[in-house]
Amino acid sequence: MSKFTRRQLLIFFGSSAAATVLTPKIGNTILGNNSSVAQAVEGPLSFTPIRLPHPLPVYQTKQSFMPTGIEQKTIMEAAADPSLPSYTVIDDVVVPPEYERYVLISWGDRVFPNPDDYFGYNNDFTGFVPLNGSPNDGYLWVNHEYVSYPISELAPGTPADLAGLPTTFPEVIGYPLPATLDLEHRGELYYNVGGSVVRISRASRGERFQVNPSDPNNRRIHGLSGLGINAERTDGFQAVTAWGSRSHQQGDQNYLEGTGPAATEVFPLSSDGLGNRIIGTGFNCSGGVTPWGTILTAEENFQGSAEFFVGVQEDVLPNGTQVGYAEGSNGAVFGQVGEKYGWMVEVDLADPNFRPKKHTWLGRFRHENIAFRMEPGQPLIAYMGDDKRGGHTWKYVSNGVISDPASKTNTALLEDGILYVAQLNPDGSGVWLPLVFNAPTNPTPPSVIASAEIAALGQAQRNGRNRLPQRVGVGGATVDGGSFIVDTTNEATVLPDYQNKTLADFYTSQGAVLVDAFLAANLIGGTPTARPEDLEVHPLTKEVFIAYTDAAPGGDGYPDSRIFVVAKYNAAVNDTQQSGGLYKIIENSPNGAGNTFRWQRLEQGGEAGSISGAGFANVDNLAFDTQGNVWGVTDMSTSTHNGFDVGAAGTPNTIDHTQTGNVSDLTGVFGNNWLLFVPTSGSDAGQVLPFAYGPTRCEMTGPTFLGDTLILAVQHPGEDVPRSNATLLSRDIEMLKLDGSLFNQVRNVPLGSSWPSNIGYPLPNGSAGTPAGPPRPSVIAIRRRQSSGQFV
Repeated sequence: MSKFTRRQLLIFFGSSAAATVLTPKIGNTILGNNSSVAQAVEGPLSFTPIRLPHPLPVYQTKQSFMPTGIEQKTIMEAAADPSLPSYTVIDDVVVPPEYERYVLISWGDRVFPNPDDYFGYNNDFTGFVPLNGSPNDGYLWVNHEYVSYPISELAPGTPADLAGLPTTFPEVIGYPLPATLDLEHRGELYYNVGGSVVRISRASRGERFQVNPSDPNNRRIHGLSGLGINAERTDGFQAVTAWGSRSHQQGDQNYLEGTGPAATEVFPLSSDGLGNRIIGTGFNCSGGVTPWGTILTAEENFQGSAEFFVGVQEDVLPNGTQVGYAEGSNGAVFGQVGEKYGWMVEVDLADPNFRPKKHTWLGRFRHENIAFRMEPGQPLIAYMGDDKRGGHTWKYVSNGVISDPASKTNTALLEDGILYVAQLNPDGSGVWLPLVFNAPTNPTPPSVIASAEIAALGQAQRNGRNRLPQRVGVGGATVDGGSFIVDTTNEATVLPDYQNKTLADFYTSQGAVLVDAFLAANLIGGTPTARPEDLEVHPLTKEVFIAYTDAAPGGDGYPDSRIFVVAKYNAAVNDTQQSGGLYKIIENSPNGAGNTFRWQRLEQGGEAGSISGAGFANVDNLAFDTQGNVWGVTDMSTSTHNGFDVGAAGTPNTIDHTQTGNVSDLTGVFGNNWLLFVPTSGSDAGQVLPFAYGPTRCEMTGPTFLGDTLILAVQHPGEDVPRSNATLLSRDIEMLKLDGSLFNQVRNVPLGSSWPSNIGYPLPNGSAGTPAGPPRPSVIAIRRRQSSGQFV
């Protein structure tokens, strides 16, 4: 279902959101997109939708823009059957002809006071804080989430068959990395995660934004910020205060600090002996902007191992401290204790003297983002998601109330409150369960969580596993710390040991509970969900929109199959696919601080020809524009793009619509990751409209609206494949027509990427980009060629 009825639209978005007039100038940072809600438009669509490989209903009634090369195109007429017999993917950010795109900043660009510092890798969330109220001048925060090939052949997860092939670091940064994974190599990869603060401006509306490289407040906050404090330690890490001889590789005193219960009850127990001082922030995925002019950046995949070494220990003891360093991880090399990572981190962009804060009342888990609800005289409310398989949906409510939303004193509201986990019931009701020390334990049995898949297929993937805190004598465990897997094979004997107790029977303090929030939430009955990638608060209705990106179970957990479609349950080719969906939460309390809510599903991911399929897969970041329209980006796994696996060989994946169970490879039909637009008013209201798609093997993230401009991060172009777009792959891909029947399409796609070098963006040394130049994660801006002051 790619087009909603007017009734469905009114119900889901709220009648005021779909009405002709929207209240102007709603608080512009509530959604983290720095926009205001303005007059909605009832006129015709103001751009030509991009033509994607897969059929969508919009192509039956509207012309579409088909890219045929860099800056080359053709206009395709509407057709009753928009199924294409062939499609060639272009290695570029493709936008409608009414718009232009340009690169704002790219990995390796040197725009900081220290000429050795450079813009980090794999940019994600973007957040803008204006200076003096100007929408044309301010500081841009950009997350750097992780590193991946082709930055280095030793980057975590690099396919083995890429060994010895050219990498991008020497050409972009200007010097080679060491040939082995030594201290300098590890440290430089760690430096490439975290975040960047850069000043951007333009003279007036309608012009291009540019980075101001001379602003003294431009700075990096990275995975090893504050490494200099290691010199004070006595546990063997006192000599680890630098990772090389260059100036940016020297440890400094720019450490971070914690707030809340973990900072007072757990960090003093940490083996590093540093108390409430913290070395670095990393693994930064999404985030949010506060009304008082700071940003919060989310530490997501902080879990480290020998293979995925850019991380720390995730498992903790009952007192909240790590079970030990994760062997082979950067945490074990630089002395970073695991309990100090996996938090929401607040940064004041305009004030370099503000010490970034990790707010521990917001919980430690694989944080994806944060969205605020703030009203004078009411508590501060923050919504968050845990982006892991079986991760949870969260709400924080402050104990104090807001006086002036713009006051920087509001940061104290993040230091004293209660964290709640959502329990979603199959009947559409829900309860917020407080994650407090005396909370009763009542974990949901795996046979209940997996009941829908068991009923359909006779068994559950991974036996419906649910992870709970491991304790000596519970379920036969012989050691404390980490997690214990409860599934359909052992629940009858193990669950009684976890039931009818309190969290105080498993942890020593409230701080320890917050450090182990994922397992503690499972223990009290929080609903394991389908990787909540983004939550946004509607500017008018205050309803909470949630992008659940992927419901496939995994090693970490199993999404509740009563709420989410966790597999393809039937061999019928058009049966419902498991590719996530768009949901919302409606609070029962007027101010949102209550303990009960209702939930609804708007869209189910999957091909438009599948049952309930929305025409997209794995929706990720969401944003509302100045007119209340909904925008979203997709996050399909790099290893499934266009039906080809990663690695030098470009091996085709199996795409078989008769398969049942986990059918993640079906996302190969959708091509590259793309940006979608759902208007909430006018004749196209409710229709899924493709606005842009990204370069080969990339993900587009972090949408931020600035008047007539959309800021967007383009992450990991050319990831885990040979650099350069010279090798062209071709295959037949089985796809669904809009009527649910099958057809085959010949798909042609570059194996790798050269973007943005191939569109002429220069290297940091000033040399011009070339068609076969290095791929580089970048932040772009998209604007209308004839600006009206609004993006659409």
